[in-house]
Amino acid sequence: MLRFTTITLLIASLFFTCAQKPTEKGIRWMTLGEVETVWNANPRPVLIDLYTDWCGWCKVMDKRTYANGKVAAYLQDKFYPIKLNAETRDAVKWMGKEYAFNKGYNTNEIALYLTRGQLSYPTTVIIPAPGEEPQAIPGFLNPSEIEPILKYFGEGAYKTMAFPDYHKKFKGAW
Repeated sequence: MLRFTTITLLIASLFFTCAQKPTEKGIRWMTLGEVETVWNANPRPVLIDLYTDWCGWCKVMDKRTYANGKVAAYLQDKFYPIKLNAETRDAVKWMGKEYAFNKGYNTNEIALYLTRGQLSYPTTVIIPAPGEEPQAIPGFLNPSEIEPILKYFGEGAYKTMAFPDYHKKFKGAW
């Protein structure tokens, strides 16, 4: 019996460990709460994939962009990636504030905050560091389109130059 229990625990532990790590091409998406607990101690940019269940382009972005091995690896290394359903009816807590579902817009107030009221799906939201304003990039982005955006924030270039200047000099690899 002890041998069976030990093996069972070992298998369960291995499964849990593997489930927490990204697959070779996958992203380990975090929750807002998970990011909030580690962000100040270990700051890095946050990427929020703001989507809805009905959005076809959101699904295409999952399959073409976020499933790309280079995109996934870079996100895991340089960002805290969050997947957030803009239409969640659950209360959402973020940085000491609670956001509720807004029936008038049929969306959660956090989506309105992150996009400054310019709702579009998918929207990629980057929050460069704690206390900085969200940067919303609406629409589908393929790997070569998202690469300069990710590297602009991931490498900290946003601190010293405007994105158009960075983009002119950028040499893509994806």
